[in-house]
Amino acid sequence: MSDRRERLDGLAVILLLGCSALWGINQAAMKVALAEIPPLTQSALRSAGAGLLLWLWSLARGIPLMQRDGTLRGGLLAGLLFALEFGCMFVGLQYTTASRMVVFIYLAPFVVALGMPFISRSERLDGGQALGLTLAFAGVVWAFAEGFGVRAGNERQWLGDALGIVTAVVWGATTLVLRGTRLASAAPEKMLLYQLVVSGLALGAAALLAGEVWPQRVGTLPLAALGFQTVIVTFASYLVWFWLIRHYPATRISAFTLLTPIFGLLAGVALLGESVTPRLLLALAAVSCGIALVNRVGRRSA
Repeated sequence: MSDRRERLDGLAVILLLGCSALWGINQAAMKVALAEIPPLTQSALRSAGAGLLLWLWSLARGIPLMQRDGTLRGGLLAGLLFALEFGCMFVGLQYTTASRMVVFIYLAPFVVALGMPFISRSERLDGGQALGLTLAFAGVVWAFAEGFGVRAGNERQWLGDALGIVTAVVWGATTLVLRGTRLASAAPEKMLLYQLVVSGLALGAAALLAGEVWPQRVGTLPLAALGFQTVIVTFASYLVWFWLIRHYPATRISAFTLLTPIFGLLAGVALLGESVTPRLLLALAAVSCGIALVNRVGRRSA
């Protein structure tokens, strides 16, 4: 593609930092909304609401979404993977701790790094970049190590952990589908719309099958948290993310997602008054150094 960049520029870095920060805050918003809104119902509403906003956005900007361009098969696959990702995440959290789930989910950049060379040889990581990715992941593990122990009396924690790994694999696979099919040449709006429509329908059906019901009364704070997830995260930040996937190397931008759980911890410091620990600062330094290694300019590309 003529508009693809081979390395990250300043705009990409700023957008990736913004997305990671928003996704870190989103973890707190999900917890707030889960207090009153069931998980699958919440996910379905989020996708449906963001899908409506995306359709209105595309209509206002004159972006065609319904023309035949060979993206239907890849779009349906990406949408099903998107639904499976969030379904596994929410179900897994019923059996394992959030700290363990976060560590498993952020195995996803490794899935992208392993799969992208089969799609684009130019995105193969060298030894130093692979070391950087490992260092960044080690920083995430270190940040959450205190909550990584097995909970007493939870014999099914292995199931939640396994679903966390499945979530990571599916997330990485979704990125590979977006880059390895005709979706790679589609507008970011169309990339996202496929996933929102398919996941909204799939998650809505799953909520009905699971017997979830809308609560009789929902407080202002959970509704605000759901609105934040719908408008800011699922519509705005995901649209930016898919634009980045189209224009920049997937392996390099995926490494930035390892900042998300760190931003989540920092959000707890800023919003919940939690303390800044040496463990958190060391983890942030490790993740930052790892990302810098992954995105360094090698001699050959220079």
